[in-house]
Amino acid sequence: MNLLLIFRRGTKELEFLIKNKIEFEIIPGISSALSIPIQFNIPLTHRKYSSSIGIVTGHEDPTKEEKKVSFELLAKAVDTLVILMGLRNLSDIVKSLLEGGLPKNTPISIIEHGYFPDQKFLTATLDTVINKTKDQGINPPALIIIGKVINSLANL
Repeated sequence: MNLLLIFRRGTKELEFLIKNKIEFEIIPGISSALSIPIQFNIPLTHRKYSSSIGIVTGHEDPTKEEKKVSFELLAKAVDTLVILMGLRNLSDIVKSLLEGGLPKNTPISIIEHGYFPDQKFLTATLDTVINKTKDQGINPPALIIIGKVINSLANL
């Protein structure tokens, strides 16, 4: 069984297998949050630009009693932010990051269908990303990366 347990429903499958005494093996994998950015020369850390990474969901379970992800706080807490499942909430996420203090010219990249033949790649800033996403027809599933690391290898 190849099962990633970061923001997936893998725990439901594990619970079922354990409850029903079905043998299984978990084969560790590398999360798309870590593997997809480097495909586009985006390191998640960089000595000059980023000493910290936050990997969060952009779509919390609507049945949760209390939301745990605060983009306003993350704007101040981490240098690089990686968001999975956040494209449908992108407007709210951008608004919260700006309210949290990120400059409107903060770089942001969105990668749709990373590592697939139909992948799309978009780079923008917080103040231009909503329109660019619509103009380029970016759709879920997509990985969102925010921070100065986006441009750190651009001139190499």
